[in-house]
Amino acid sequence: MSERRPPHDCPVCGETLALTRLSCQACGTELSGDFQACEFCALSGDERELLRVFLSSRGNMKELQSYLGVSYPTARLRFDGLLAKLGLDRGAAAPPPPADRVEVLQALARGEIDLGEAEHRLER
Repeated sequence: MSERRPPHDCPVCGETLALTRLSCQACGTELSGDFQACEFCALSGDERELLRVFLSSRGNMKELQSYLGVSYPTARLRFDGLLAKLGLDRGAAAPPPPADRVEVLQALARGEIDLGEAEHRLER
């Protein structure tokens, strides 16, 4: 029997549905209120499997690429879409201009900053 999943969005207006009722299958107890839904519950079965493979490979994108049977950029794109759906997409920060990168690397070479500081400046 396939897994029955409740809808995430209202079929009338498209807004997110609220979780307001829980029940116990064993004794029939019912609870009503405004409950917070699991953030992963909105994922499709394929998206949950993608996340499961990524986690089981300890974040190794090459293993995810191999599992999906696609190129690295395609695997990365699918994973980025998953992050966006979960609201974890921070957007790619623009790399520093080339002149700034050179300055950071020169400061590192002169010993004015350590490797951690250089990485931090280059990530901004």
